[in-house]
Amino acid sequence: MIPHYDFLALTCRHEWLLEPFTYDLADGTRVQVWDTGVLCLEPPPERCGKKDIVLSCGVHGNETAPIEICNHLLTRLLSGELVARQRVLFLFGNPAAINLGVREVAENLNRLFSGAHSKGEGQCNRERTRAMALEQYVSRFFTDPARPRYHYDLHTAIRGSRYEKFAVYPFLHQRGHDQAQVQFLGACGVRTILLSNAPTTTFSYYSSHQHGAHAFTIELGQVRPFGENDMTRFVDISHTLQALITQDDILLAPWHADDFKLFAIDRVLHKKTSDFRFLFAQDADNFTEFPQGFLLAEDGELRYCVEKNHEAIVFPNANVAIGQRTLLLVTPTQLWR
Repeated sequence: MIPHYDFLALTCRHEWLLEPFTYDLADGTRVQVWDTGVLCLEPPPERCGKKDIVLSCGVHGNETAPIEICNHLLTRLLSGELVARQRVLFLFGNPAAINLGVREVAENLNRLFSGAHSKGEGQCNRERTRAMALEQYVSRFFTDPARPRYHYDLHTAIRGSRYEKFAVYPFLHQRGHDQAQVQFLGACGVRTILLSNAPTTTFSYYSSHQHGAHAFTIELGQVRPFGENDMTRFVDISHTLQALITQDDILLAPWHADDFKLFAIDRVLHKKTSDFRFLFAQDADNFTEFPQGFLLAEDGELRYCVEKNHEAIVFPNANVAIGQRTLLLVTPTQLWR
């Protein structure tokens, strides 16, 4: 008998799953629940495609739209309405924060990967424990080096954006950027891409660097409470992720460079003192530009100004711990014409 399993309800109502369990769907898909918010679907060998796909959401507990997108897709797979043709690992990142409806309980989970959970002065807490576990689950999933690996970490941003949906492409070291992956993002309705210029401790960078996955942090709009998201704004990404999991291949639109806006991350500002403050409006959107020389922020005796034409702000957040990132400054760039 197949157990009834409401995945989002379990994620939101319980922090810990005491006993992992496994069962098979009527279509032959093996369902493995490894932990609260961690579920692996594996089609039978005769139907299993070549891709290994990680979909993560809720790394910040109040970013509800990605949680609803993933839960809806997962529910349709578990009910048999959709049939998986690829291995897929669903990760609901921060159950404790989801349960409380907050961004984080003790620390920003998306700054604790690539081993950062075990470094620095922070005490052992839920986010650090969870980051270590999530790394282990991704490593457990990505076991076959011959299978292409993908990780799409879905988020929503604290503030509005001049480009509603955008993605951060992690720093690739010696690897090249993948044009087909940018086309895939375009099919998801994501046509603005930030190219990272250095290693970070984000979840997508971990999968990219540690496991060689095609990985992205994908921002899908602005944070809203459960029930207040306009799900019609996520039709493209919902349909494209569904196709990724249930089809062998996805037909992508022909490449046109002008369809995309690419930005290079030029500078990263970190908070040095408790006196850090921005000198622009609190509701300034992501990708807002200011004139060259404009004073952006003060941090004790430090002053930060716009240094280049078309330099724009992304992810401004003064309410972070000392030492953490407060702002990205980005400039337009090109990869392919």
